[in-house]
Amino acid sequence: MALSSYKALDHNNGFSLLEMVVAVAILGLSLGALYQSVAGATRIVRIDEQYAYAVELARSLLADNAVVSLQGMNNTGETSGGFTWSVRAEPMRFPDVSELKEGQLQYIDISVAWGDGDKTRSVDLHSIVAGMEFSP
Repeated sequence: MALSSYKALDHNNGFSLLEMVVAVAILGLSLGALYQSVAGATRIVRIDEQYAYAVELARSLLADNAVVSLQGMNNTGETSGGFTWSVRAEPMRFPDVSELKEGQLQYIDISVAWGDGDKTRSVDLHSIVAGMEFSP
């Protein structure tokens, strides 16, 4: 009978210290992985917002320059948010049989760039716009 009472005292219903340490380690690893995934998602959202702003800036610059000089143009600038932009237009060349004069249609290239940490990101927009003679 002494042996059965000894076994009853040896068996407990709680967790050992080793089990608690393992559980806390697993919890720490899980929280670390969760933190990294949230940080990555936040970074992706920030980059997406920057791209959306750059595309809208490029579209706005295209709308502002829908008609350019027959000789073309080359403008650059920077926004207060650190986005640099350039607009370059050059006359399209036509064969002599064309009814269009040189410069009436212009290739236009719009570039918007910004720094993102150690990377430089950019958006480029290419289109064709009208060329007109502007009187001074």
